[in-house]
Amino acid sequence: MKSAKKLSLTKIAWLSIGVLYFLVPLLATLQFSLQEGREGYGFGAYTYILTDPLFRQSLLFSFLLALATIVVSMLLLVPTVYWVRLKMPRLRPVLDFVSIMPFVVPPIVLVVGLLTLYQGAPSWFVATPAILLCGYVIHALPYVYRSVDAGMEAINIHTLTEAAQSLGAGWGTVLLRVIVPNLRVALLSGSFLTLTIILGEYTMASLMLFNSFAVYIAYVGQSQANPAAALTLISFAITWAAMLGLLAVTRRGSRGGAEVQAQIGGAR
Repeated sequence: MKSAKKLSLTKIAWLSIGVLYFLVPLLATLQFSLQEGREGYGFGAYTYILTDPLFRQSLLFSFLLALATIVVSMLLLVPTVYWVRLKMPRLRPVLDFVSIMPFVVPPIVLVVGLLTLYQGAPSWFVATPAILLCGYVIHALPYVYRSVDAGMEAINIHTLTEAAQSLGAGWGTVLLRVIVPNLRVALLSGSFLTLTIILGEYTMASLMLFNSFAVYIAYVGQSQANPAAALTLISFAITWAAMLGLLAVTRRGSRGGAEVQAQIGGAR
């Protein structure tokens, strides 16, 4: 009993330290963002940020670019991972190695490489967010690949493919109507992770001279203190909303997966 009490007290102590370590900076930032000189406290900084056209433009720019990154990444990786797992399992180590390369290559090196690679390309590509999209797809590769690969591993793609083909389904039908619906949780997980990563990416956007949300945060931080603190909390809330969405989807998917496994077991 004494050891159990000591263990519980230790857990409570460490949990309290973790909560304080997490909340104290947030509360300090909140207090600073609400300060309005000697007049006391108010929401002037938040009003300034939320009514600033650059805030809406940069957030919309990053959000649309994140959606495009998600779509392109899924179109590239879902068929690739599916085919490698189904027909060419020996290439999986190669995919694993390629997927971790963005962790090794710094974003600034990636930007220089992309600009050098596409030097002389048409202006509709180089002078538009399309070139930034290429960098973001590479930047999000490890997260999307791991999500898709984990989803593929959780389902029996060989059995599903053979069952669908025995009913006359072609490869496109198998992938779109059998495999992809079973990857819903994995695809949404990768999508939420990509969204949070792209919203906070600064290096590539700034070096390519695009006004993304992270660039706007840096600009406000260099010019105005109180609005910068307010913007920090707003961006933090956006990120946490995405992560809570990921948690909700994962829990719902795990319950759905358990029901599907039960139905399969009953059918057997």
